[in-house]
Amino acid sequence: MALPRLRTVVLVSGAALLTRRALKRRIARSPLWPLPALPEPVSGHSQRRATAVRRLLITERSEVAEGVVRLRLEGAGLPRWEPGAHLDLVLPSGLVRQYSLCGDPEDTGAYTVATRLVADGRGGSREVHEQLREGLEIEVRGPRNRFPLTEAPAYVFVVGGIGITPVLPMLRSLAASGADWRLLYGGRSRASMPFLEEIEKLGADGDRVTVVAQDETGHPDVAGALAELAPGTAVYCCGPEPLTDAVAAALPAGRPLHLERFSGAAGDAAGPGSGPFEVELRRSGRTVPVAAGQSVLAAVRTAAPHVAYSCEQGFCGTCQQRVLEGEIDHRDDLLTDDERGDSMLICVSRCRGGRLVLDL
Repeated sequence: MALPRLRTVVLVSGAALLTRRALKRRIARSPLWPLPALPEPVSGHSQRRATAVRRLLITERSEVAEGVVRLRLEGAGLPRWEPGAHLDLVLPSGLVRQYSLCGDPEDTGAYTVATRLVADGRGGSREVHEQLREGLEIEVRGPRNRFPLTEAPAYVFVVGGIGITPVLPMLRSLAASGADWRLLYGGRSRASMPFLEEIEKLGADGDRVTVVAQDETGHPDVAGALAELAPGTAVYCCGPEPLTDAVAAALPAGRPLHLERFSGAAGDAAGPGSGPFEVELRRSGRTVPVAAGQSVLAAVRTAAPHVAYSCEQGFCGTCQQRVLEGEIDHRDDLLTDDERGDSMLICVSRCRGGRLVLDL
């Protein structure tokens, strides 16, 4: 009798082992099993977002213009980046802010960023200026690039103030390659314009750089700078909204504009057509109501408080989420046409019907 009982124990144990292995494989495919396995969500995971998290040491802090602080953040084996890229800084308070990289892309031991103090801003720049000091470690994400330097026969840059930070590495690269480029650089005063001395040296050959200090000569002549553009000339602009609007208005119809804004220019979540609807979070199995005038981000964070976000104005891309069902009312001007097909920025965009399903 002992032998049959032993055989039964062995068979049952073997079956249990096989079941456990199968269950582990099933959970690996979908950690929220028995919910269906889905592709990775956009926010926080997409390779396009380059969201690798690192802790870097602040080794240098200097003032490069009135109200502008430059930080050197050091670490080992950092990814290379291309001109126009930016870095997410996770500040001590938990705020996340994006700052353009303005150092040397070949330097894999450090990243350099610069930020202007905005006294009436939302607190990020003040925290950088008041709390970030040499010797402090800070968490960063990225880099990623939504403002790349494209191939072109010639370039014209129109920049305002701190908007020079993503453009500076572009100018260094173009100057080194012997490319044809011009820069119109405006600011409140020369003392407030970061990296001015280096930029004037870069453009000393051929009068490539025009500096316009508002306290000396008023506002820059945007229309004049963009008149009679040679065919194929790439036009880049980075600065406050009045400047970007002036550049867009001065360009001939159909001429592309490479643009990076300080703030969102599109409609917001409380604009016209902002009625109520509901959002299903497919991965968590929850549905949340979005009230009239309330952002999808605010509603979603009541159920998923760890969803990443930053600008809340539709220009940084941090809150981008994959949409599985529903018609999107896009209110940003950041996403590409391909991205708009199946994703949205939930800080500003909404639903054209009564229901959206997000991959959350």
